[in-house]
Amino acid sequence: MILLQRSFLVLTGGALLVIAGWSGTQVYRLSSERADIKKDYSVLNNITYGLLSVNAWRDHMVKVITHRIDDFEFTPEQEAALKEEVAQVLHAVVDKADSLIDRKQKTLGGKLKKFAVKTLVNEEKVHARVPEFASTIVNEIKKPRNKERLKFLAQSKLEEFGSITYDSVNDVTRVQALLDKYSVADVPAFNAMSSNMLESLYQRAYFFTYILMAITVIFLAVWWLLRKQTALHTPLFVLSVMLALIMLITGLTSPMIEIDARIKEMSFLLIGERISFNDQVIFFQSKSIVDVVSILLQTGKYDSAIVGILILIFSIAFPIGKLFATKFYLLGNERCRNNKVIRFFAFKSGKWSMADVNVVAIFMAYIGFKGILDSQLAHLNLQTDSLASISTNETSLQPGFILFVTFVLFGLILSVILQHITSIACKHEKQDVVTKPVSHAIA
Repeated sequence: MILLQRSFLVLTGGALLVIAGWSGTQVYRLSSERADIKKDYSVLNNITYGLLSVNAWRDHMVKVITHRIDDFEFTPEQEAALKEEVAQVLHAVVDKADSLIDRKQKTLGGKLKKFAVKTLVNEEKVHARVPEFASTIVNEIKKPRNKERLKFLAQSKLEEFGSITYDSVNDVTRVQALLDKYSVADVPAFNAMSSNMLESLYQRAYFFTYILMAITVIFLAVWWLLRKQTALHTPLFVLSVMLALIMLITGLTSPMIEIDARIKEMSFLLIGERISFNDQVIFFQSKSIVDVVSILLQTGKYDSAIVGILILIFSIAFPIGKLFATKFYLLGNERCRNNKVIRFFAFKSGKWSMADVNVVAIFMAYIGFKGILDSQLAHLNLQTDSLASISTNETSLQPGFILFVTFVLFGLILSVILQHITSIACKHEKQDVVTKPVSHAIA
């Protein structure tokens, strides 16, 4: 009967571990994929390529001025001023022509032309008709066909100036490479596509996270139900340690906190046109504990490397060592149980492990970052008739943190369970020692 119960427990627990392992890999894959997309999103929507981008301002300015050219119409004051300017030019042309005619002519033909002009053309009458000529010229300019030609010339010149105004080649190349990576034409198309992708990955990652947490609850419920079944404690504890190891590895390798500060919207009026910049990312980071350790070790600085090594030892090596030590202690022989290293990791390493402290530190960092960003970004919120600015803080905890917290709590419970089942085992051993001499004496 005991053998059958153990077999059923191992098979059922093994199936749950397979599901947990699969869920853990999915959490890691989906969270990492989401972090990569968010990183690319933060680059393409970074304030460097938006609000501070020469290309973005050039495109907005060309668009605004083009609209103003299309909508251009002379007001009565402008038309009067233009006629005045044209009249002055015409008066200057008449004076210049008269001065040329008055010059001394040396040839017979030149003398005849001078005589004819002086005889047939009255300079005063020409000057008197200049306002009429100016009105005619302005009326010609106002004709739709001629106005379109002028607009075309102005727009062509504007586009020419725009073509020699651009960001650095490296910035343009980097943006284009990311657009090519996702096979989209421009940033708005990428934003529309990535929004659906990010939401889907977020939901799926948390779905598998909840599966892992549900399996943990199932294991704890089984411990409660089998608390008096001492024969089943050892296989159940081994299965529990393996589950804790799955959660630890998933929690360490998956992103834990996502820091995202952005200007959600900034819009203002420029030459009567509304200019808008949306989702301008100021800062973004999404890292796991393993990523942080790797970055610290690769900096090449001694102080950073020391911090990375300490995190590696106390937040990664110690928890893993504790899990394996508890397993060896429970399954090993008397010599294995008396090993100082195994006993240290099984019962005393908890006070040295920084896993629980790390959880608190990450949570406090989340609270601190969120508070700081909320406070600082609040100063960017403006609302006037000509300017509107809305900032937002998208900082959030990720599945890696939730699973790491679950591991820490589950590990603490497993430590209590190990002490409980080892004390029961010791009592049974003492009872066996006492009953053996009695049985020999009776014999």
